[in-house]
Amino acid sequence: MLRILILLFALASGGFAAWLVLGTAGQPAAAPAVAAEPEKAPAEEVLVASADIGNGVVLAEANLRWQPWTGEVPPVFISRASRPQAPEALKGSVVRGGFVAGEPIREDKLAQPGQGFLSGQLPAGKRAVAVRVSAESTAGGFILPNDQVDVIHTIVQPGEAGGEGRVSSRTILSNVPVLAVDQTVSEGTNGTAVVGKTATLEVDPEQIPIITAAEASGSVSLALRAAVDKSDISIVEEKKRTAVVRVIAGGRSTPVEVPSFRSNDS
Repeated sequence: MLRILILLFALASGGFAAWLVLGTAGQPAAAPAVAAEPEKAPAEEVLVASADIGNGVVLAEANLRWQPWTGEVPPVFISRASRPQAPEALKGSVVRGGFVAGEPIREDKLAQPGQGFLSGQLPAGKRAVAVRVSAESTAGGFILPNDQVDVIHTIVQPGEAGGEGRVSSRTILSNVPVLAVDQTVSEGTNGTAVVGKTATLEVDPEQIPIITAAEASGSVSLALRAAVDKSDISIVEEKKRTAVVRVIAGGRSTPVEVPSFRSNDS
């Protein structure tokens, strides 16, 4: 009887063990613990144009947005960390030169609110001076803002004793930027563009009397330069005889010394 009980107990223990093995065989093994990845530091953001912005546009907040920037932010860019209120502060500024969509905003390309547009276009130390022009004196009217031109001075010298006069021309300024031309975008009655009567040039202060005296003593024409011609020459230096002309401005007559002209055979 004892042996039968021992046998039954052994069979029951074996069956219980088999049941435990079969019950746990279908369960997946516990995945090993994975260390949590450290959080990445937030990327820096810079102020960029939300869409293309043309030259002369008055900025609105809708023209600007923050964009993530990888790496060190150049000093000329505006970061959100240093100037979070920049979109509000720059609202109303006038764009100089324009921006393309996604281009970082630079304050050196903005004229601050309250400044005139043209004065905002001028670099430090430069002046704007207007000259009288016509289609014939501006490459047929194809000279436009941001072009570079040479300034040609022409004078007609009367002949002696009723003789035929002499015409002399020479370049007095070279590689001068054009800031503005008052050419209208509308068309005339005959379907041609209406060419303006003045062109505004960017010059150095010492170049203003040269242009003013040239207009007072003769006529001025503009010669369009090639876009690839980036010569730094701005004033033509030649040893010439000088003459004195009187420039009348604001009711006052002022003598100005200008280069005189010699004919080719003199």
